[in-house]
Amino acid sequence: MPHPDPRATAIRLGLIGDNIAASRAPLLHREAGAQLGLCITYDRLVPARLGQSFDQIVAACAAGGYRGINVTYPYKEIAARAVAVADPRVRAIGAINTMVFGPGAPQGHNTDHSGFIAAYRAARGAAAPGPTCLIGTGGVGRAAAFALIGLGARDIRLADRDSAKAEAMATELRAAAPGARIRVARDAQTAAKGAAGIVNCTPVGMVGHDGTPLPRRAMAGASWAFAAVYTPVETQFLADAAAEGLAIISGYELFFFQGVHASEIFTARPLDQARLRADLLAGAPD
Repeated sequence: MPHPDPRATAIRLGLIGDNIAASRAPLLHREAGAQLGLCITYDRLVPARLGQSFDQIVAACAAGGYRGINVTYPYKEIAARAVAVADPRVRAIGAINTMVFGPGAPQGHNTDHSGFIAAYRAARGAAAPGPTCLIGTGGVGRAAAFALIGLGARDIRLADRDSAKAEAMATELRAAAPGARIRVARDAQTAAKGAAGIVNCTPVGMVGHDGTPLPRRAMAGASWAFAAVYTPVETQFLADAAAEGLAIISGYELFFFQGVHASEIFTARPLDQARLRADLLAGAPD
């Protein structure tokens, strides 16, 4: 990675989450800064390791000169209650992954939502999602569900171990898309029956959470699959989907686009996306 001029503008950023040792977000934002001629530092902020609550870390960042922070599992819904949100779509989602500090309350954004749309369009163009099984209704699941509505999905089946949480999100989706068929299934296999798209928004498959949320046989007949997990990029879920002939949208694509969008929020400057992809491929994670 090229070193920016030491006189360049310094921007301090960070990521709050659990199990983020393997995250490539620090590399993405440092490479983005280098491209823009900015000196960016990007810290991993793990509440258990710091011995602080989420709210305490946010307050310390706001007082400590941070421009902003990203938020990941399991704090996205908590974060939405700690910020002002200008975008009504993001208010409806009820989860944020990007927080910007300045005068007054921190401002909240959801680049998982915009990133999912960008990743989907890059892979499938203008094709409609079709009936979609969405597994996991936490922060990233909420962003993906509202993105699916924006992409034209009119049949979404939700599956979550917490059925009350899934039912609450179904109610909100119905309000956002009158006329859409939004159902809560008793399990992921039931939700996947007859689905064109299968979306994994659980942490199952990521480092420290081995396994898959759906057996391969339940994917038969579907057209495409997405997994929010990107560490590792290759998961059992996506390997099974590929073996069944589904088109794959990897979690890395969501990671990339949500990171690009967050960088543009933090810096107010556009990125050369092709160059950033190449720089990430060449860069070594810390």
